[in-house]
Amino acid sequence: MRAVTYTTKQMGDACEMLVAAELTLAGVPALKVPELWPGYDIIAQPRDGRGPQQVSVKSRTYKAGPAYVEYVDTDSFDWLAIVVLPRGGQGGKRRIFVIPRAVADTKARRNSPTTPSANQRYYRIDEVAKLFADFEQNFALSESGAAST
Repeated sequence: MRAVTYTTKQMGDACEMLVAAELTLAGVPALKVPELWPGYDIIAQPRDGRGPQQVSVKSRTYKAGPAYVEYVDTDSFDWLAIVVLPRGGQGGKRRIFVIPRAVADTKARRNSPTTPSANQRYYRIDEVAKLFADFEQNFALSESGAAST
């Protein structure tokens, strides 16, 4: 088994660049915005007449059980891209889901409104593929998912 030789920051940056590249190669020019940009990581320009689209990228190494991908409901973005990386030495492939914000919000778990974390939205990493199967490889930014493109 090969040891991981990168930090979580490096992993996040790499996944942002990966999503921007995949969008661009699918005909939706995209680029990573500067560090600490509020709410999103990538700006993408579909060629179908829509305005620029804001994409927030979240990445996580796959783990069965209670491991989560999360965002804050006040973050400003149009699309949530979830990059699931295979666990080191376990084989498998990385999977990328590009989900419209409305769908992401609808399917998110949330805590009670009276808790300090009431604005967190999250998904178990081992449930992402089932929840968002229609949005895997959705690099055309289709509101109905990749299967429709």
